[in-house]
Amino acid sequence: MTNADPIELEKFSQLAHKWWDPNSEFKPLHDINPLRLGYINRLAGLAGKQVLDVGCGGGILSESMADMGAQVTGIDLADKSLQVAKLHLLESGRQVEYRKIAVETLAGEQPGQFDVVTCLEMLEHVPDPQSIIQACAQLAKPGGWLFFSTLNRNPKSYLFAILGAEYLLNLLPRGTHDYAKFIRPAELAQFCRNAGLDLTDVTGMSYNPLSKTYTLGRDTSVNYIVACRKAPA
Repeated sequence: MTNADPIELEKFSQLAHKWWDPNSEFKPLHDINPLRLGYINRLAGLAGKQVLDVGCGGGILSESMADMGAQVTGIDLADKSLQVAKLHLLESGRQVEYRKIAVETLAGEQPGQFDVVTCLEMLEHVPDPQSIIQACAQLAKPGGWLFFSTLNRNPKSYLFAILGAEYLLNLLPRGTHDYAKFIRPAELAQFCRNAGLDLTDVTGMSYNPLSKTYTLGRDTSVNYIVACRKAPA
């Protein structure tokens, strides 16, 4: 069975044509992309690296990493999102290989092939996040970097990520997130350890509704990203 929720796939498929509109429902992803890209590049050094972007959607992060000199493969299970991602390459001129394939399946095909594996804003949308992390670990080379971002599960994250972002500020479509699927940092850390990964860093991301800006920092109470490394051979 595929580790994907058909309802979630359909949700993103219906919005697929808006992926590259910076003023659409995907505006938050466009706004935070430079922060995430800079964070990943500072730690892993993207130039010349073989990179896998798991749950690539329309390719916002994939293209940005390719622009930094990485050789990027983006995978997703949503047909329409991948079609948009491929079409956008014609406009941008960047080179990314996009594939419709489950990460668990790819792990069986290409174990230990990637210097960097990213899986951002996806774990809270799948039935079994532990399986995703395990597959990502299999795909990374010994000593490789892995990055996961998701939403914390606590009253503040419910207030900010669902009530605030989806209902009050209309930053995201209503129903984008299911609070029960949010993942606490300690839980994500355990998933990573179970997959044989060493947790290197945990960084939070905050949104200021007055200045309408995002910043990285120590506050992991809502959004956060973790950096891990696979043990050297």
